[in-house]
Amino acid sequence: MDNLLSIVTFIPALAAAILAIFLRGEDAAAQRNAKWLAMIATSVTFLVSLFILAQFDPADTGFQFVEERDWLMGMTYKMGVDGISVLFVLLTTFMMPLVIAASWNVNSRVKEYMIAFLVLETLMLGVFMALDLVLFYLFFEAGLIPMFLIIGIWGGKNRIYASFKFFLYTFLGSVLMLVAMVAMYADAGTTDIPTLMRHSFGSETFSVLGIQVVGGLQTLLFLAFFASFAVKMPMWPVHTWLPDAHVQAPTAGSVVLAAILLKMGGYGFLRFSLPMFPVGADVLTPLVLWMSVIAIVYTSLVALVQEDMKKLIAYSSVAHMGYVTMGIFAANQQGIDGAIFQMISHGFISGALFLCVGVIYDRMHTREIDAYGGLVNRMPAYALIFMFFTMANVGLPGTSGFVGEFLTLMGIFQVNTWVAAVAASGVILSAAYALWLYRRVVLGDLIKESLKTISDMTRREKAIFAPLIFMTLWLGVYPAAVTDIIGPSVEALIQNYDMALADGASATQVAAAE
Repeated sequence: MDNLLSIVTFIPALAAAILAIFLRGEDAAAQRNAKWLAMIATSVTFLVSLFILAQFDPADTGFQFVEERDWLMGMTYKMGVDGISVLFVLLTTFMMPLVIAASWNVNSRVKEYMIAFLVLETLMLGVFMALDLVLFYLFFEAGLIPMFLIIGIWGGKNRIYASFKFFLYTFLGSVLMLVAMVAMYADAGTTDIPTLMRHSFGSETFSVLGIQVVGGLQTLLFLAFFASFAVKMPMWPVHTWLPDAHVQAPTAGSVVLAAILLKMGGYGFLRFSLPMFPVGADVLTPLVLWMSVIAIVYTSLVALVQEDMKKLIAYSSVAHMGYVTMGIFAANQQGIDGAIFQMISHGFISGALFLCVGVIYDRMHTREIDAYGGLVNRMPAYALIFMFFTMANVGLPGTSGFVGEFLTLMGIFQVNTWVAAVAASGVILSAAYALWLYRRVVLGDLIKESLKTISDMTRREKAIFAPLIFMTLWLGVYPAAVTDIIGPSVEALIQNYDMALADGASATQVAAAE
C-alpha cells in the first residue's frame, strides 16, 4: 500500500472532523456516540499500524514506506519510518485506544474532549514519521495546542497556570530550534531530513564575543535543538513544568503526556542531534551525561517527599528519562538500544501508574497519599495490579523496566564509570519512593471511614490494564522483540556517528596544519 503512513496518521484527524461537523448536542446519546467513534478510530489506527510492523524489514537501515510529494514553496510532504521510529509509531497507536477507554467516565464537553485527543494522535504520529524539517516542526509544535486545551479545560483547579506553563516552556525551547532549522537550510540548501543526515555542517572552531566555540556551527545547532528536546524530555533543570502539568491534567492527559509526548525529546536526539551534529554532540556529551545523572538522583530525592501521588510519579518520569538521555549520549549499541527500550517500556509502565492513580481518584476525588491506606482490604485486584507496575517501575527483573535500565547502565559504564556509578544509585532511590508510595496507599489496616465503602476495579478498568500488563511482561521476558527491530538502525547510526567524528577530527588537524 503506497500511502500506508498517511492513512495511519490521518485516520484520527478524519474521525475528529466527523465529530466536529456531524455530531450535535450534549445529551447522553451524543456523548456515547462521540466516545464510540473515538474508540473505533483509534482502534482502527492501531490495527492498520500493525500492517506497517508486519511489512517492516529490520535489516534495511534506510527509511521504509516513504511517501513524497510537492507541498509548499519547494518544500515536500515526506513521510517514512526506520527501525528507530517505527516502534514509537506502534507505541502511540497502541496507547490511544486505552486512553479513550480510560476517558469513558468523562461527561463534560465530551465531543470536544475526544476531538482534542484524536487531533493529538495525528500530530504525535506525524512527529515520528516526518522526513522534512518543516513538516516535523509543524507536527512537533502543533501538538502543544490540543494538550494545552486538554489540561486547560478538563484539568484540576490550577489547570490554567499548569497549561500556560506547559505551553510557554515547550514553545520557547522550540523557537531556538526554528532558528537552527533556518540556518541548516541556508547551509545545506534543503529541508530533507535524510539528506541533512548525510550533510556535513561546519565544525571548525571560531570565536563569538571572544568565546571559543569548539565544534563551530555544529555546536551552536546542537545547542539550539537541545534547548527544545531537553524541555520536551524533560531534562533537569527545565523539568519543572512536568509535575504541574501532570497534577492538573485529567488522567488520560497524564497518560498521553508520560507515555508518548515525553518520548518526542528522546526521538529528536536520535533523529537530529547525533546524526546531524556529531561533533557538537561529542563536545557537549560530558555536560549532558552529568545533567542526566543529576536528574536521576535529584528528582528521585524530590519524589521521596511528595504528598501528591501524581506529582510523585511525575518526578519518577523525570528520573527515568535521565537514563534515556544518558544512554543516547553514551553513543554505543547498548546505550542507545537501552534508551529506546526504556522509552518504550516507560510508555507502558508510567502510563499504567497514572491509570492506577486515576482509578482511585475517580472514587475518592483526591490524590493526597495521606487520604488512603489499607486499600488491599477492599480492592485486592487493584492492589495486585498496582504492585505489579510498582515493581516494574523499580526495575524488577522479568519486567521491561529492568531491561531498559540495565542496558543503559551497561552502555554508560563503557564511557564513564563515575557517571554509571552515580546513576546506579537511582535504582535504589526508585525502589525507596515507589515502595513507600505503595505501602502508604495500599497496605496496612483500613482505618479511614471514607474508604470502607470503596469498590474494587470494574471489568472495564481491568480490561484497560490487561494489554499493559502483557506488554510489560512480554518485553521483560523477551526483549529481542524490540532490540531485533531497532538493532540494525542503531548500529548504522553509531557507525555514521563515529565516521563523522573521525572526519571532523581529520578536518580539524588539516586546518591546524595550514
